[in-house]
Amino acid sequence: MAKLSQEDLLAQFEEMTLIELSEFVKAFEDKFDVTAAAAAPVVVAGGAAGGAAEAVEEQDEFDVVLTGAGDKKIQVIKVVRELTSLGLKEAKDLVDGTPKPVLEKVTKEAAEKAAESLKAAGAAVEVK
Repeated sequence: MAKLSQEDLLAQFEEMTLIELSEFVKAFEDKFDVTAAAAAPVVVAGGAAGGAAEAVEEQDEFDVVLTGAGDKKIQVIKVVRELTSLGLKEAKDLVDGTPKPVLEKVTKEAAEKAAESLKAAGAAVEVK
């Protein structure tokens, strides 16, 4: 298969509807195990873009904020280390300095999973 230039790829994307482009991005993310950065809304001539732009503005990035360590501080530090790959001192400092964000700009699923892990260790957690 011949390699496509950037101009060729952009020409292909110009012909796609917003829904087709959204499906392509999802497939690309799944295939390469990446997350696309949030982009500015695309302005398209015509009234159809207004409804599509409103649907895109749904929150898709979440922060997991540690608000308290609870009784089992050591367990919470262990979970923080697992979630962030911080060293022992950095994780301890994060837990001691609550409220602090543990994870920032993660997917809803990742935020919920992290919050469950921290709560199971005895921490007080907020997902924003």
